[in-house]
Amino acid sequence: MPTKALGHRRRPTQDRAKATREHILDTAAQLFGERGIANTSTNRIAAEAGVSIGTVYRYFSDRSVIVEELLGRLLENVERRFTQRVFGQADQPTVELVTGILEVIADELVDNARLVRALVAGVQFYSSGIPEFEPRLRLLVKVLLIQLLGPGDDHEYDVMTFVLINTGFAAVLRVSALDVDSRERQEALEMTARMIAAMAEAEIKSRAA
Repeated sequence: MPTKALGHRRRPTQDRAKATREHILDTAAQLFGERGIANTSTNRIAAEAGVSIGTVYRYFSDRSVIVEELLGRLLENVERRFTQRVFGQADQPTVELVTGILEVIADELVDNARLVRALVAGVQFYSSGIPEFEPRLRLLVKVLLIQLLGPGDDHEYDVMTFVLINTGFAAVLRVSALDVDSRERQEALEMTARMIAAMAEAEIKSRAA
């Protein structure tokens, strides 16, 4: 009986711990977006979150770990949106499919535009390519290419995947900036989609010849 009772008590405690951890992350995301990463201390995060500094350090050993967690959470959301958009849609016209993919990724980045700006400045997206994101997305894009183009040379598909991810993500990252309005964003995404689709369709035709 005591063991069973302990099991019943553990879940609420775990839920509270998870909620506290997420609250700290949400608070940090807001502060990073407003003040920048370098200008936001863990003490400031704790004060804004209404928790002790000890509570912050219970979940995160230092500020860099918080940054890594926020980046990981952002990329997981991008990956989820990408997967939801692509699943079962490979028979769409190529330009519509690519436009839809770029739009859902842009939506996530726009929703977190201030945080993205802070992360770009603080963790150097450009100098490191796309940290953690590319290897997680590479397989999904490669599978999509195989669906569009049919079986082919594995190395060639790896190169195409690399180009598509970096070209598409670079465009999305730029148009998701705070100084780009919705009309400009949509025009740039549609142009990027047409260029990517044209390349894909040229490959499809050459393979069918």
